[in-house]
Amino acid sequence: MLRNMVTSLFQHETIKTTLPKAEETARMAEKMITLSKNRDAHAWRTASGYVLDPAALDKLFGTFAARYASRPGGYTRIHKFGHRQGDNAPVAVLELVDNPRDIKMEVTARAVGWELLKARLRTGSIPDILQHGVKGADDFIRGEMKLGKDSVGELRPATRFNLKKILKYGRPTIVSELATKAEEHIGQLLAQPVHMRALLDKMEQEAKKNPTPQSLADFEMKRASFYRGRTRAGQALPGETLSAIRLSKGALARPKKNITRKRPVEKSKKLSFATVYGDKPTPASAEL
Repeated sequence: MLRNMVTSLFQHETIKTTLPKAEETARMAEKMITLSKNRDAHAWRTASGYVLDPAALDKLFGTFAARYASRPGGYTRIHKFGHRQGDNAPVAVLELVDNPRDIKMEVTARAVGWELLKARLRTGSIPDILQHGVKGADDFIRGEMKLGKDSVGELRPATRFNLKKILKYGRPTIVSELATKAEEHIGQLLAQPVHMRALLDKMEQEAKKNPTPQSLADFEMKRASFYRGRTRAGQALPGETLSAIRLSKGALARPKKNITRKRPVEKSKKLSFATVYGDKPTPASAEL
């Protein structure tokens, strides 16, 4: 079974299994990749006696040996994935580092895009950002990588730490790839209010075709949810400076007015439907 899982990992570069199996598979896959970097006849015979698929064996001594030539170890990564329904067994996703669908790279790129948009919202205007977008993610990443361990930059310490781990032994094009993914995520964030506006206009037209008190009331409830912006407790909007825990507490976490703070709270410029399209308009029933 372990040979099958190691072979599947080399074939697909990412597999989903239980956590104990993922740990054992990662241990054996690390040994096989370390063996493949020797590139001699003894290493080939040893690996061919363990890996079941000849195509995966060629991939091991070709693609993986070249990819991890400068990496001293740590060729696999385990992501815990909750518990399986039924027996409640812990599930994990096991992947090879720097694979084309690297989960850590995808998540880190989105975090970089989120925090880059937050920095641009702090200094620029929302209409200009919506019109021209956010560019220069590669220069932003290179600037953050030059900062020291105790330096303060635009990225959070955890995001900068993950970014350095990805770029340390990454391929030469890793910075441009990560910057492209970050800019794509920023584009998705900027497009959300625009798509919400188009959806809201369509809903308004349908409500006004056959206006009844119930249909207009339903439309007003949906429009109010659009202007609230948050669909669940703790949801952070682009540009938000408060933590998710603080947001999830809602009104219960609002301090009293007579409380004096040690330092002023940073005013955030959030990207939401309300900040893009202004205040809530007049009710649809009043327009008829």
